[in-house]
Amino acid sequence: MAKTTRKKSTSVAKRKPATRRKRAKPIKKRPRKRGLFGRWFSRLLALSFLFSLVLGVYLLYLDHTVRVKFEGKRWAVPARVYGRPLELYPGASISPDQLVSELQQMGYQRSSYPKQPASWSRNKSRILIRSRPFSFWDGEQPGHFLDIRFSGNQVDQLSEVGGGELALVRLEAPEIGSIYPAHNEDRVLVRRSELPERLVQALIVMEDRAFYQHSGVDPKAIARAIWANMRAGGVVQGGSTLTQQLVKNFYLTRERSLWRKLNEAAMALLLDAHYEKDDILGAYANEIYLGQDGGRAIHGFGLASHFYFNRSLGELNLSQLALLVAQVRGPSFYDPRRHPKRAKERRDLILSVMHEQGLISAKEAQAAKRAPLGVQQKGDGRGSYPAFMDLVRRQLHRDYREEDLTSEGLRIFTTLDPWAQQQAEEAVTDRLTKLEKGYRLPKGKLESAAILVDSENGEVRALVGGRSARYAGFNRALDAVRPIGSLVKPVVYLAALMRTDRYNLVTQLDDTPLSIKGKEGELWMPENYDHVAHGKVPLHTALANSYNLATVRLGMDVGLSPIAQLLEQMGINRPIQQVPAMLLGSVSLSPLEVTQLYQTFAAGGFYSPLRAIRAVQSSSGEPLQRYPLTVRQAVPSGPVYLVNRNLQEVVRNGTAKRLTRYVDNSFNVAGKTGTTDKLRDSWFAGFSGDKVAVVWVGRDDNKPAGLTGSTGALQVWGDMMRRLRPVSLELLRPDSVETVWIDPKSGFKADEGCEGARQYPFIAGSAPTVTASCAGQSGTSIRRLFRSFFE
Repeated sequence: MAKTTRKKSTSVAKRKPATRRKRAKPIKKRPRKRGLFGRWFSRLLALSFLFSLVLGVYLLYLDHTVRVKFEGKRWAVPARVYGRPLELYPGASISPDQLVSELQQMGYQRSSYPKQPASWSRNKSRILIRSRPFSFWDGEQPGHFLDIRFSGNQVDQLSEVGGGELALVRLEAPEIGSIYPAHNEDRVLVRRSELPERLVQALIVMEDRAFYQHSGVDPKAIARAIWANMRAGGVVQGGSTLTQQLVKNFYLTRERSLWRKLNEAAMALLLDAHYEKDDILGAYANEIYLGQDGGRAIHGFGLASHFYFNRSLGELNLSQLALLVAQVRGPSFYDPRRHPKRAKERRDLILSVMHEQGLISAKEAQAAKRAPLGVQQKGDGRGSYPAFMDLVRRQLHRDYREEDLTSEGLRIFTTLDPWAQQQAEEAVTDRLTKLEKGYRLPKGKLESAAILVDSENGEVRALVGGRSARYAGFNRALDAVRPIGSLVKPVVYLAALMRTDRYNLVTQLDDTPLSIKGKEGELWMPENYDHVAHGKVPLHTALANSYNLATVRLGMDVGLSPIAQLLEQMGINRPIQQVPAMLLGSVSLSPLEVTQLYQTFAAGGFYSPLRAIRAVQSSSGEPLQRYPLTVRQAVPSGPVYLVNRNLQEVVRNGTAKRLTRYVDNSFNVAGKTGTTDKLRDSWFAGFSGDKVAVVWVGRDDNKPAGLTGSTGALQVWGDMMRRLRPVSLELLRPDSVETVWIDPKSGFKADEGCEGARQYPFIAGSAPTVTASCAGQSGTSIRRLFRSFFE
């Protein structure tokens, strides 16, 4: 028994440790299983929280981005640039054809009887106009209903239809360009209230019918698009709402990715949550890309209406509005100028859908479909004056930063006369072609620059920078610095005539060969153009015939320094190299600088800086800056009068007598030809009673052009002025000038009894005192009383 008991106790003793080990294992394993699960759960929870936090922060960032940009300055609004307003008054030198041309340029529509603003009608020499209201730099002007009657090329009567006669009316200033940012986006901002209701209806029915119902994203539209694309096996339909399209264009890049699409949807929801539908629609109408004008991107319906129809948005009809909406789907594919058939099909589809949706009647739809596209083939004319706009920008940069010009929506009023600009461009293009053909010159090699300014105030009316004037490129009018040849001679003679004790118009000059030794010992031996020395010649004859030898002798006697100083006084700021060759035009200037010089001659010795800008306004119409006329007397009026009389002789009997082919002999004009060595440069500068014009003709490669000033630039100048109908130049004699009869044979004082005697102007006290032997003789015919230097 005892054995047995010991065995049991032994086995119990052996089992106890085993039992303890079995119990210990579960105690250690269970906590390990619970800890692993807990740690993964904690990690997932932490990741979820972190993801939610990041997503929340990112959504806050998107929300901030949406609100800041939408509530702030949404666009860099380009400065709008306007030309001079056409002034109508009885006696104005405006032909009916010119008025019609300017109306068409401004987008006015012809009708049988004008009922709407920006419309006109014509019956022979009578024109009726309903003008637009306009905000000028000096105040608001309401629209008028004008009755204008012409007599020849002049306004005879001006009155308000149903009212009385008018003394003066300005048509609105034509918009000629804009100064837009470096990314080349241009737009005309419009408010939601300014969008025609038919435009809004067409846009929504074609692009987003649930616009006013969804919350920025339309799940139904997305589902329809996915189904349609799956059935077609490609992308044939999009599901983006107008809000999403706005977000894509306004906030995001052009990147195609799922991430961008998610951003687009999120921002669309946020945008819709913060703002009214009409605010979103207004922003869309200003942001949408609708066409391309060279390097300029056309954004928004406000600018597109001008670009395609040259009219403001509120003046468009149903057919035109539908064509604008057609561009939303693809302005390149549906470009009405390049693809008129596609554009018409898309326009007609829009009109059909509008009819199906009950937005327009069947009659309206059919009438709109029958209408032509009505697109202006040359765009809206904005950006068509690159050379002049270049001058405007340079003058503006004196007072404004570039970012102000390209983003603040400034209104800039300039001096450009669109009619004069057109005539100048046509004269340059037509005449260069004829010159190349007539003189058998290489085709297309001649280039030109032309500038036209007001003779009294220096306002730039037209500026042509090259043969292809409507294309931006090298602006020869401002940047082609070329030797001016004989154009400098009037300054040499003016410097001499300012020395009244030594020189007058009949002073005998020596036109004989000479040589001048330079600083390095080299000899300079100038020659006359005809290689002939003419001996003793009167001063006025030497200038009229542009004798080089007489001019050099005169200039060396006067002195190079006084002549250089005189150039500076008359408006030339460029340093002048004082060498003898400057007397014959080695001085290099741009056409603009030459125009400044001759404007001082035309203004009787008064200097007015050439200007292209009249005033600048803020986008809200607040005056910012005026550019008033500034005048200073540069040189005495008496000697300038003598030179100007001499320049009239240049045209009548001298090197510019070919000009009589373009202007009548009775028409007074003054001018000077200029030719440089080897016929590289052909110049003509001249002025009438109201205009100063300078023309340069040559080649960009500086090879000989094969033309003198008379055979080249003068032809362009004459053609241009013939088209512009300038005022005859009637010089007003200053009090310091007297006229005296002179015997041209002896140069002595004479009277009307002397054979061939003429009257010449002199600075008082400077006329010859010696009397010719013929003075006092009888037998003079009555007509000799009227002989003078003018004849």
